[in-house]
Amino acid sequence: MVAKLLIGWALMACCVMIHAMGVAASVRRLRARRVVQGFWASSWLFIRLTELIIAVHLMEVAAWAGFYVWLRAMPDLQSALYFSAVTYTTTGYGDLVLPGEWRLLGAIESLTGILMCGWSTGFFFAVVSRLMGAPGK
Repeated sequence: MVAKLLIGWALMACCVMIHAMGVAASVRRLRARRVVQGFWASSWLFIRLTELIIAVHLMEVAAWAGFYVWLRAMPDLQSALYFSAVTYTTTGYGDLVLPGEWRLLGAIESLTGILMCGWSTGFFFAVVSRLMGAPGK
């Protein structure tokens, strides 16, 4: 059980690193843009930011899915990606499940997904707050 917790911890750490790199890349891009004014420019910025955030989450889902395929805990990559996405987002349909010995990883993936989605939400809120704040900030 301890070994499985350590594997879950390593996958969580991988997700945190992917997320940190995605947020850092977003910050660099946002700082390169001086001022965004107007509905269309703001909307385009939010669309691009959302694209990047979703891409980061998909990379994290793929990391978990790749591990499930490597373990042979899922029958194929498509099933692993589906299971991982449903688990990471805490939708949890239950139509696919991990073998009993690996089910703890599913719970760790769900907790990781909750935290990473919260981080993304906080980051998006910070960007919107900054954009809607005082001019020139």
